[in-house]
Amino acid sequence: MTAPLLRIEDVATANSPALSLSLHGGELIGLAGPSGIGKSQLFKAVADLLPHRGHLWLDGKAQQDIAPAHWRQQIGYLPAQVHWWGNQVAEHFNQQPPLGILGLPDSIWHQPLLQLSTGEKQRLALLRLLQNQPRVLLLDEPTASLDAVNVERVERHVQDYLQQHQAAALWISHDPQQLQRLCQHIITLRVAA
Repeated sequence: MTAPLLRIEDVATANSPALSLSLHGGELIGLAGPSGIGKSQLFKAVADLLPHRGHLWLDGKAQQDIAPAHWRQQIGYLPAQVHWWGNQVAEHFNQQPPLGILGLPDSIWHQPLLQLSTGEKQRLALLRLLQNQPRVLLLDEPTASLDAVNVERVERHVQDYLQQHQAAALWISHDPQQLQRLCQHIITLRVAA
């Protein structure tokens, strides 16, 4: 067995249970559990966006030994509620990504974000995340606002990315069928008894 790409040991925030796992290149692990249990908080902790306890390693190197900006580039976090800073789509990218691969028309490139649907923004946010070529993807309900055709497009694109880059992903979903379809393993967080 190869060394893990990402190792998480007893990582927890003030509002989440502890998480421990090893994630290897090409692997996709699902994270399930009731709303409010702290799944998104854990993702923010792994992405170094929230204070946390526990330990993290990327390619065998401890998080504290990696510059925060480099860590956040390598650990790509896609929140459920995506943030935008400019008015037009093109302002958020270094170069135009392959929009058609996620069913987006080329004309969207010059559109104001206010004119876009939640599902269009969700797909654009995934493309924006992938332009940095992160080693690990933290995907927080990335298909929650999408119809079945676009859910399939996103799932296929993520799987292709993981294989092509030998990257790995954690995927939060409330759809057990989706997690069964995509993931090699599923971790279900539960409220401590």
